[in-house]
Amino acid sequence: MIRTISTAIATAAGLALGAASACAEETRWALVLHGGAGVIERGDMDEATEAAYRSALGGALALGAAMLEAGAPAIDVVEAMIQALEDDALFNAGRGAVFTSDGRIEHDASVMRASDLQAGAVAGVRGVRHPISLARAVMEDSPHVMLQGAGAESFADEQGLERIDESFFFTERRWRAMERQVEAMGLPVPPRPGGAPEPEPVREGSLQQMEREHRFGTVGVVALDRSGEMVAGTSTGGTTAKRWGRVGDSPVIGAGTYAGGDCGVSATGTGEYFIRLSVAARICARIELASEDGQTAADTVIQDELTAMGGDGGVVMLHAGAPLWSFNTSGMYRAAQIAGGEPVVAIFDDEG
Repeated sequence: MIRTISTAIATAAGLALGAASACAEETRWALVLHGGAGVIERGDMDEATEAAYRSALGGALALGAAMLEAGAPAIDVVEAMIQALEDDALFNAGRGAVFTSDGRIEHDASVMRASDLQAGAVAGVRGVRHPISLARAVMEDSPHVMLQGAGAESFADEQGLERIDESFFFTERRWRAMERQVEAMGLPVPPRPGGAPEPEPVREGSLQQMEREHRFGTVGVVALDRSGEMVAGTSTGGTTAKRWGRVGDSPVIGAGTYAGGDCGVSATGTGEYFIRLSVAARICARIELASEDGQTAADTVIQDELTAMGGDGGVVMLHAGAPLWSFNTSGMYRAAQIAGGEPVVAIFDDEG
């Protein structure tokens, strides 16, 4: 299982790890992102699909890197990058999110700023094009940390955020995956949503692959800007055929997203376990209280504690200006870059 990213990025930048730490002291920018984790095997992914994912990850990374290089604040970078991923139907966030068991799409998102521990989150939101922007608005323009459902949507209207017909989020492969899941659960298949396009063929193998690799799917970004500010953000559609208004870890500050001190984390995985372990904050707490380095803290929580509990997934994070990740699945869509370094884009567990 691959655990370390710091060495790969430092090497790509022509730097030793010690030099990378020096760069962090000079408040050079750093960036890391993920697009979900799961059973992602080389033999199950065709070349075109792999190329599409690498292009999407690389495009989002390039967007954020250009903004940071130009001096943009971390909050703007995180929002812009996650917006791009929310609009990309490859990922389980925004357009392309999974369906609930009753045929709806409900989005969750959160964002947190390290310098003052300010945070915003939304859960169970429908018809908001960019849930991450709504989470930011909650952080900056409300006295609250989390809003949910109709109340969050009303707040989005007050803030003038883009609302959009729910058919915008519809993708055939997500609909078909939901149909398969509710049938397996012995539930009735909901009627096809109004405004959805006519049914189109979806390869059986594609559905099986998607169910394995996106059993839990999320997008997330952690960015450190030139001023030294760090922000973490996460956005998701949750799990296929979820019921009863289920909410996972992504909008839960401390579980799916956390930023404080020189540590920022965005998580993806089986949300119930990440909530019970407070994974994101737990990693940062180990760094602060046990004086562990970031990789050791992340590996202890993900490889040891999460695995022992029966949970699966992973995190991307920044610690002391260095990107890193840890996951206990066979793959995670991920990418990272530091100022002066080359971009690193990876999918499978044997990639540095």
